[in-house]
Amino acid sequence: MRMASLIVFNKPFQVLSQFTDRDRPQAPRSTLADFLDAPQFRAAGRLDYDSEGLLLLTTDGRLQQQIAHPQYRQWKTYWVQVEGTIDQTACDTLNQGVTLRDGVTQPARVSLIPEPEVWPRHPPIRERKTVSDSWLQIAITEGRNRQVRRMTAAVGLPTLRLIRSKIDLMDGGTPLDLTGLKPGEWRAVTNTEDGRLMQLLKHSNRKIQAGRPRG
Repeated sequence: MRMASLIVFNKPFQVLSQFTDRDRPQAPRSTLADFLDAPQFRAAGRLDYDSEGLLLLTTDGRLQQQIAHPQYRQWKTYWVQVEGTIDQTACDTLNQGVTLRDGVTQPARVSLIPEPEVWPRHPPIRERKTVSDSWLQIAITEGRNRQVRRMTAAVGLPTLRLIRSKIDLMDGGTPLDLTGLKPGEWRAVTNTEDGRLMQLLKHSNRKIQAGRPRG
């Protein structure tokens, strides 16, 4: 069986998670095509235009579904800079789930962290000298539109910067992360990682077949 093709990409700020800008053909924004010559690939779980970090690209539709769809419960971890000072009550609320306009979020894994060692953003964050900021680590299994930003806003903490740092394949192995990748850089998965992805698909297929009624 041929291994699935997958690319690990560090998406810069203000880059679309696609290869063309269909919405603004007259004044297109930056896209994946500015960094990759691989139009046959598709994002497995998009990142917003103004979010940064780990983006997985694949040519395998099954793998795209496995990574992106919340039913498979792949934990996606983000570093989030917010305006304001967070307390344990806010963390507990985010952990338990918050009410958004499209429903209550699933339980998350939220913790206060020191500022991570990350690249400077261009353009830089607009910070107010009179207002402090905090960094959170937030892991979720869902992927609603702008979900993390809406979650922090729901507890009174506007998001200033959002970086996806890793995706856990939930197979007991090391999560896929940004190690060694600067913004705009990418790498192909290793043979070991590719093997793990194939096992993930096989396991998922067995669960689907086991759940089908027998006639």
